[in-house]
Amino acid sequence: MAIDAVLFDFSGTLFRFDDAAFHGARLTDAAGRLLDTHEVAEIMRRMTAPVGRFVELDADGQFAWENRDLDPVLHRRAYLEVLERSGVPESQAVRLYELMRDPGEWSPYPDTGEVLRALHERGLGVGVVSNIAFDIRPAFADRGWLRYIDEFALSYEVGAMKPDARIFAAALDVLGVAPGRALMVGDSLEADGGAKALGCAFALVDPLPTDDRATGLWDAVRAHDLLSP
Repeated sequence: MAIDAVLFDFSGTLFRFDDAAFHGARLTDAAGRLLDTHEVAEIMRRMTAPVGRFVELDADGQFAWENRDLDPVLHRRAYLEVLERSGVPESQAVRLYELMRDPGEWSPYPDTGEVLRALHERGLGVGVVSNIAFDIRPAFADRGWLRYIDEFALSYEVGAMKPDARIFAAALDVLGVAPGRALMVGDSLEADGGAKALGCAFALVDPLPTDDRATGLWDAVRAHDLLSP
């Protein structure tokens, strides 16, 4: 069946939180020792992985973590607790969290703008479906890409998180496209792959550093007979 709309995840799919932000923050442990490259990489994974829990939390902390993308207050609490339980001092944890919420610290994959523009120009509906608790629209607006996006379905605005079918349905309802005529592109089979329960096609991309994934989005859409050369 022909595809009339493409839905994209945000983090690890269209954009990635810039590694330089972690390294530039010069994170230390409680004793003031600079964390090494591997330790920083692990903290980045804990901050950006779409699913999973990486530290032990009490009942309140667990509730905040499980619902972090539905409420900005819970989001802040959950990530600050994860950072602090990972050994990052409180002042650094707050600074790193604020960096993560800054759209200017997120880097697009090399083919993001080209793929969004090409889909828009072909007349396909384009949506962004993200588990997130802050507004990511500025990341697109700053690059002149908002005009390519027909709908943002953000979990904290919709009131549902992937893989809940309601967040995908919210985007498709606005686009006016049946699930069977839509493709979901994302980096998590567990979260983004939830679109398959509605009947959407699904393409998995690897959330590599942006410099290491030049054509991932092109490859994903072309595998479904879209934007062929």
